[in-house]
Amino acid sequence: MFSSMSQSQEYRGFKQLMPGDEPGGLYILMLVSLFPLYYWCFTDESTEDEFEISFVCHRPDDLHILQEETEFSRKELQFLYRAFKNECPSGVVTEDVFKLIYSQFFPQGDSSIYAHYLFEAFDTNRNGCLSFKEFVAGLSLILRGSIYDRLNWAFNFYDLDKDGFITREEMMKIMKSIYALMGKYVYPSIHDETPSEHVENFFQKMDRNHDGLITVEEFMESCQKDANIMRSMRLFDSVF
Repeated sequence: MFSSMSQSQEYRGFKQLMPGDEPGGLYILMLVSLFPLYYWCFTDESTEDEFEISFVCHRPDDLHILQEETEFSRKELQFLYRAFKNECPSGVVTEDVFKLIYSQFFPQGDSSIYAHYLFEAFDTNRNGCLSFKEFVAGLSLILRGSIYDRLNWAFNFYDLDKDGFITREEMMKIMKSIYALMGKYVYPSIHDETPSEHVENFFQKMDRNHDGLITVEEFMESCQKDANIMRSMRLFDSVF
């Protein structure tokens, strides 16, 4: 399913992107980091036309239900499921699959921690595996959701313990996972203080009441006032 040329081109572009001093840079990087999932889903060379599900162990919901619950058309769901079943014939995606995807796109770094955080953002029922329904629900929010949907998804991604707040510790973990993902291609070169600097810049912009916690309201308000973040939200508007 993976296109080696696409991987190479996207990796060369990605390795030049690292968070700047503004929170918008971190948000843009988070969005761009979803491109491996984009290629995983949308580079299927299969010529099948039917939504075949008879041989998998975990059958997805009826197609019309998924159409109602997501922003994807029937044809798009058929395409997505072909990609899904080709890589995961059992009908579920595990965290190991996410780690494999990211290790192939970022061979010079350690992508395992970032892939773990991303998997947890998709695994809404916390059972350690993704059904087709969970997977397309997450993709629908990211690719076709409203501004509110996309920002809310991003907030939940950063909120690692899902307690409704983003802490400095959580942002530090995210930052370190991003630098580990990029490996030796990080520019500028990483120093011990670099992740901390990014976290402090993030909190200076987002933490409106300076209590050391970022709420979803603070996050939403700050992001919607950031022109770079608003532009970045159109990255996936023309996937199909």
